[in-house]
Amino acid sequence: MSDTEIRVLSYNVDGLRDDADAAARVVEGCNPDILCLQEAPRLLFWRSRRRTFDRSVGMVPAISRRTGGLAVLYRPAAGIEVYRIGHRVLRRYPGLRDRALALTALHVSGRPLLVGCTHLDLHPGARLHHAGEVVDRMAAFAAENPGPSVLAADVNCRPGGPAWRLIAAGLRDAAGEHPWGGEATFPAQPSRRRIDGVFTSGGVEVRRAGVPVDLVDPADMDAASDHRPVLADLVLRSDPTE
Repeated sequence: MSDTEIRVLSYNVDGLRDDADAAARVVEGCNPDILCLQEAPRLLFWRSRRRTFDRSVGMVPAISRRTGGLAVLYRPAAGIEVYRIGHRVLRRYPGLRDRALALTALHVSGRPLLVGCTHLDLHPGARLHHAGEVVDRMAAFAAENPGPSVLAADVNCRPGGPAWRLIAAGLRDAAGEHPWGGEATFPAQPSRRRIDGVFTSGGVEVRRAGVPVDLVDPADMDAASDHRPVLADLVLRSDPTE
């Protein structure tokens, strides 16, 4: 079996409160096979707003849950099939928003791939604890569903922060190792900090990763959300030990 190319987009869409049409154009310009959303709509009419957005970008939800505001979508034409999903609510902290981890086990052209999506808290203590939970729950999901893993995350801290370091201790920071395009993801205008990332396990080769400034109209990124997306071009290796 030959190597399989896959394109993953991680995007905090700020509840689609800004300009949903611009957000859709950003996604369309990136043309991902898998789309991981943080801050998907979770308030009034959240289901219908998500369905409208899904249709506008031509993708299908593998998992889309209200708690945590997370969704993982895929493009069936890319040869992707869903065979298991999971949604784990992370430890609750009084006064803070509920956080979660969305999990999907996929076959991509017959090859297994595990995808996680999460959005960590602004509170440093909660963020660090949740990062540890995410690492542990990703590992447990992988033990039940063998295959390489990809995690899309709004970490809410920079790469030098404790939560980022904890995640990157077990998974590779795609844009950190193979940077491409823009670097900063927040705020959208002007972007100053890299707080969003795509992380990969062994068995996944990273070709390039970063903010897709050459693929998307910057005006659309500015209008769509307070975050900029992270796009990762990946390869699932025929020999997962490579």
